[in-house]
Amino acid sequence: MDDISVLIREAKPLYLARKRRRQVIKSALAMAAVMWIGLASLWPVQRQAYPYYWDSEFSLSGDETSVVEDLGLPTDEYGFLMVS
Repeated sequence: MDDISVLIREAKPLYLARKRRRQVIKSALAMAAVMWIGLASLWPVQRQAYPYYWDSEFSLSGDETSVVEDLGLPTDEYGFLMVS
C-alpha cells in the first residue's frame, strides 16, 4: 500500500502540470479564435458588383408586356405563364 501512495504523490504534480498546460493551450486557442473573428468582422469585404444592363433583350421599361411573353411562351391575361 505504501508503494501506491508514493507513486501517487510522485505523479500528482506531473498530472496537475499537464492539466494546467492543456487549459492554457485551450484558452489561448479560444482567445485567438475570438480575436480572429473580431478582426474579420471589422475588415472590409469587397463585394462583387454585377453590372445591370438596361439594354437587355427583354423590355424593362415598365410597359404592359411581360418577360415571359417576350420569350414567346404562352401567357394569360395577366402576363403569367399559362400552364395547361
